[in-house]
Amino acid sequence: MDEKTATSRRIYDCALRILEAEGPQAVSMRRVAKDAGITAMAIYHHFPSREALLDAVVQSEFEQLAVFFSRPNAKRSLESAMTHILDGYIDYALAHPRIFDYVFASPREGARRFPDDFRARQSPTLNLVYDVVSSWMKLGKLKRDDAWEISMELWAQVHGYLALWQGGRFHLPEDQFRKLVHRSLRRLLYGLAS
Repeated sequence: MDEKTATSRRIYDCALRILEAEGPQAVSMRRVAKDAGITAMAIYHHFPSREALLDAVVQSEFEQLAVFFSRPNAKRSLESAMTHILDGYIDYALAHPRIFDYVFASPREGARRFPDDFRARQSPTLNLVYDVVSSWMKLGKLKRDDAWEISMELWAQVHGYLALWQGGRFHLPEDQFRKLVHRSLRRLLYGLAS
């Protein structure tokens, strides 16, 4: 790794650390530069703006999130496949709450928008849900419908639970919260079953 790449990586790591510890409002170019051990002006040789730096963090975090979702086994039941994928989403959200909130719940310039960006398969996370939903529709095990809208509905269901969890709206231990989300997902899936 050359020196410029190593410095960019150090800047990125500092921004990510601040974002996770304190949220996006705490990420300033001056603070990140100081934490990375470079001058406030030098940081702009690596990232032209705060937005570009945060965009780089977001894109990298989508890649990290995909690690939490190993591809579901094609032989799994619909419930098992969906639970597997969405558990990865829950795992990531609970492990990285501030980054999760910034990536999925904060208004950001250039964020993917439904339906066009998703139908163009620009979402590495929702693509997995869509692939399972559309394959089960083709097999006749789910009612024929708009597979992208159904995928978003399943995703939004879990996301809503996570937003409420992060807002302190549950008086449950984590394992009981997960069981509740699984039951809710199961009800939704069986309501869609043909």
